[in-house]
Amino acid sequence: MDFNEANLIVKYSHQISELAKSEQAHAINPALYEKYDVKRGLRDKNGKGVLCGLTEISEVTSWEMVDGVKTNIPGILCYRGYNVKDLVSHCVKEDRFGFEETIYLLLFGNLPSKSKLKAFSDMLAEFRVLPRNFVRDVIMKNPSSDIMNMLARCVLSLYSYDPDPDNIMISNVLRQSLQLIAQFPMLAAYSFRAYKYYDVSDASLIIHKPLAEYSTAQNLLHIMRKDNSFTDLEAKVLDICLTLHADHGGGNNSTFTTHVVTSSGTDTYSSTVASLGSLKGPKHGGANIKVKQMFDNIKENVHDWKESTITDYVNKILHKKAFDRSGLIYGMGHAVYTISDPRAEVLKLYAGKLAAEKGKEDEFELYNTVASVASKLIQEQRNTDKPVNPNVDFYSGFVYSMLNIPPALYTPLFAIARIAGWSAHRIEELVNGNKIIRPAYQCVQDRLEYVPLDQRK
Repeated sequence: MDFNEANLIVKYSHQISELAKSEQAHAINPALYEKYDVKRGLRDKNGKGVLCGLTEISEVTSWEMVDGVKTNIPGILCYRGYNVKDLVSHCVKEDRFGFEETIYLLLFGNLPSKSKLKAFSDMLAEFRVLPRNFVRDVIMKNPSSDIMNMLARCVLSLYSYDPDPDNIMISNVLRQSLQLIAQFPMLAAYSFRAYKYYDVSDASLIIHKPLAEYSTAQNLLHIMRKDNSFTDLEAKVLDICLTLHADHGGGNNSTFTTHVVTSSGTDTYSSTVASLGSLKGPKHGGANIKVKQMFDNIKENVHDWKESTITDYVNKILHKKAFDRSGLIYGMGHAVYTISDPRAEVLKLYAGKLAAEKGKEDEFELYNTVASVASKLIQEQRNTDKPVNPNVDFYSGFVYSMLNIPPALYTPLFAIARIAGWSAHRIEELVNGNKIIRPAYQCVQDRLEYVPLDQRK
């Protein structure tokens, strides 16, 4: 921000504050939402999402009908019909990385043969190369502390490097999607390094090139670490994180954004940036950062990690007397899953394995204790026996911290995984959509007579 811009902000700050107050005065009467049967947040009174589309890409399930009664069950997440737990467990059993296979499955609807997976992984490796001088001309020239915004800027800049950016034929969109999927790790890591170089006086500029023989997870650790070194378990756990975050149905906020924006007929880069903007929000992709901040606060204020002491402090958080005074225990509960989030169950297992390698068993146990006491306290506060369990964000920040990944990259890591799902949903919308998505809004403003300028007060 230059001097003149700063002066303008100071000059008009009071005037803008007063205008904002008048805007806030126009809050709509909550009773009108009930009067017009508005499905706020596109959910009904019971919190169930309004059905507004069909998909074959992924399924999020938390209940089933048993003898005609809706019954909660442990959460299930399927990609193209395959249980994500099976995808992870088989890759672990076969001692290989699974994210590339997940990308293939989401995009093409079937599991690849060994030869097809090798050819696909090789293609992604070649697509990882950024355009000539892109790092210098785009990333280095104007770095930002917000890596999600940098990702968005980079994606829009890539539009200018594309020889056919506006063509929405499926073959062209697939080519664009594969390039973006391959390039996202470099865009995020290089953007972070550029910011640190300019922001920290003694920081070194580190730009490692990706290695063709490495998986996405291996390359992420390779390009983010000064010495390029990492253990096999570190790379495998990061690979599992990417697999678990690759998609989550068509109704999550950023993927629904993909469908909405794609339905307008716009280009792939614009659609991707819109979804990035959605994912950046703390109610969506930014949640794992809030979990990490919450646990940092707990560790600062609770030195005795006994269950009774932790219970007292978590109770303070719930009653808006500690942490950010929001009354929220971040990472607990989910809009769809009731009994359990399958992603959290998988990640908890491998977070424990990584904690053992890192000598952080005590901290891992702290997470488990907070989850246990928070579940009980939330049920008591809400006067309900409905289960409240950890979601995937509860453990993902802890995993990233053990991998020495800075918090500024937590949400970008989510984007690096979710671009696979966004791409699959964009193609699905182009194939099946045909209509622009346009829900209705009821106007509740009275009609008024125009008042000439010289008669207004």
